[in-house]
Amino acid sequence: MRVLLGLAGLVAFGALLEVVPRIGLVSPDFAPPTSRIAAALGDQVREEQFWVALLDTLRTWALGLVIAVLAGVVIGVLVGSVPVLRTLTASTIEFLRPIPSVALIPLAVLLYGSTVTSTLILVVYASFWQVLVQVLYGVADVDPVARDTARSYRLGPVATVRYLIWPTTLPYAVTGVRLAASVALILTITGELIIGSPGLGKDIAIAQASGAVPQMYALVVVTGLIGVLANLATRSAERQVLAWHPSVRAEVPV
Repeated sequence: MRVLLGLAGLVAFGALLEVVPRIGLVSPDFAPPTSRIAAALGDQVREEQFWVALLDTLRTWALGLVIAVLAGVVIGVLVGSVPVLRTLTASTIEFLRPIPSVALIPLAVLLYGSTVTSTLILVVYASFWQVLVQVLYGVADVDPVARDTARSYRLGPVATVRYLIWPTTLPYAVTGVRLAASVALILTITGELIIGSPGLGKDIAIAQASGAVPQMYALVVVTGLIGVLANLATRSAERQVLAWHPSVRAEVPV
């Protein structure tokens, strides 16, 4: 039922976008009706350049996300597990985390030019904090009694992380990955738009500059669909990974 309601909402929104320009509320030159956007999308998917740009975007997004997740989990567990490190880095993290990734664009372009590497810097920087902060919260949430018990049994660092810290931190880490996936996609398209690295964002900018408005909106729709699919994929993975967790088990109807 939820899926049907969601599809009904999309259909209604598409119908609204079809009617509004046709009755003159907005100019069809700047907001073409849905049918023209769909036709432009059909033309796009028949072109090789569209698929090349799509693969470039997905590759940049996936690579940046993987780097950010690995770095966020490893650094988060390490820093969170050592109280001295957590205290030493707390102010630094709170200083760096609010800096908008787009503010790094001049520096990235200066160092690497209009390349994928420049966009990757933005993606990794923005996504990293989503994972790191969640992992730090997860490590801090470990039961103090369980910590004392592990210490009394003389568990080594590896065993402590494996049997004590990681089970508690995993739900937080999965939430961080889900948030990072969305942020990574946003920064991938933003980097391609502004920096000009290969991908859908660059094609959107080219279509806008050349006055190909329906093609521009068609590409925007594709980026939205990627976001929806990414969210569904991360939600599904979350349910699989955390099938044992009470928060997920409570979602399963009895």
